[in-house]
Amino acid sequence: MSTTRAASIRLKTALPGPRSLELAARRDAAVPKGVGHATPIYAASARGALLTDVDGNVLIDFAGGIGTLNVGHANPDVVRAAAAQLERFTHTCFSVAPYEGYVALAEKLNAIAPGRGPKKTMLVNSGAEALENAVKIARRATGREGVVVFEHAFHGRTLLTMSMTSKVQPYKHGFGPFAPEVYRLPYPYEYRDRARASAAFLEEFFLTHVASDRVACVVIELVLGEGGFVVAPREYVDGLARICRERGILLVVDEVQTGFGRTGRLFACEHYGLEPDLVTIAKSMAGGLPLSAVTGRADVMDAAQVGGLGGTYSGNPVACAAALAAIAYIQEHELVERAAVIGRAVETRFRSFAERFAFIGEARGLGAMRALEIVKDRESREPDKAHTDRVLRRAYEKGLLVLGAGTFGNVIRTLMPLVITDDELTEGLDVLEHALAAS
Repeated sequence: MSTTRAASIRLKTALPGPRSLELAARRDAAVPKGVGHATPIYAASARGALLTDVDGNVLIDFAGGIGTLNVGHANPDVVRAAAAQLERFTHTCFSVAPYEGYVALAEKLNAIAPGRGPKKTMLVNSGAEALENAVKIARRATGREGVVVFEHAFHGRTLLTMSMTSKVQPYKHGFGPFAPEVYRLPYPYEYRDRARASAAFLEEFFLTHVASDRVACVVIELVLGEGGFVVAPREYVDGLARICRERGILLVVDEVQTGFGRTGRLFACEHYGLEPDLVTIAKSMAGGLPLSAVTGRADVMDAAQVGGLGGTYSGNPVACAAALAAIAYIQEHELVERAAVIGRAVETRFRSFAERFAFIGEARGLGAMRALEIVKDRESREPDKAHTDRVLRRAYEKGLLVLGAGTFGNVIRTLMPLVITDDELTEGLDVLEHALAAS
């Protein structure tokens, strides 16, 4: 399918349509402006990798609810499992009257999460809440207070996770003061600063920023999410893991966006042979329902006192049922292997884009977690957010939902559902190429 044909047949009407514009006016009157959204269209229904808006336009989804829909929109197995649980009971609070679904999901996560030793799992509601609890557990287990994170990281919007997040605009501006005892390392972002990507910085860090015997944990995304899909080099991760072991620091891997097959492995840790002390997971675990988890070494997870962990909605039974169905679907339908196939197809196209368009500074990623970094020129590598925004706008105007990312707002990232068909994937990439050419 040619670029011109794909772009012309995807959508023939202007976006947003009249119904979306009507809802936008209602939204402006009812919802704070601080709650942002990437596109001006309003969803009516969605199946698989296609989303239909309230005006009847059908869009290919390369955003996947920011990575929550690896099993696709309205996955039938997930819908059936959630509906069946809704018929039984919607909520009891696990801390009041526990139920089998929570236990069964914890058992499943203990079995599939990275690490060979005994593991335990607690369930919460969001990625940020998982990170908060991972830090709580690490502090309780070590008796230390320090938390080391990385530049370009995104871990959430609560007070602690906002403090851990590196990007100021829009996530931190005007929301201080922030939580104490959070220290920041340079991320091994080789495209922008190869020298600072050296593991030598790790040793120096504990001499110049915080004593290692006061650090409870180091938290890392092996592939930056909001930070722009930068992949950490294996050598760097090996060095980080070694230093943590030698100094009694717990290693926490944030797999909120990388988990459940996105990178071509069930978890990104598997690409590195890494066994973290704690791993935080969320997004695609429950097929779009709000659910997250901290899974880790049993001895570490058991450090917190009874009643120290939990929450009213933590591990909601409907979300647990959905998660068990979603994980089963990923395994039975070999979506991890499918992610690797998708990743190779996107990588090939992205390389061709980089050859064609001089404003693409780097094409990168892991598995189906792929990105293009847009720059003003390849010599200076100056980020070009305005150009990136034009590409994103032209893409959705022609029927492709795709997201930006990066500290500088100059990265285009792909998080398409892993159930996307080959034809949908090809057409979506054709539309993206058209948007790049027209920008």
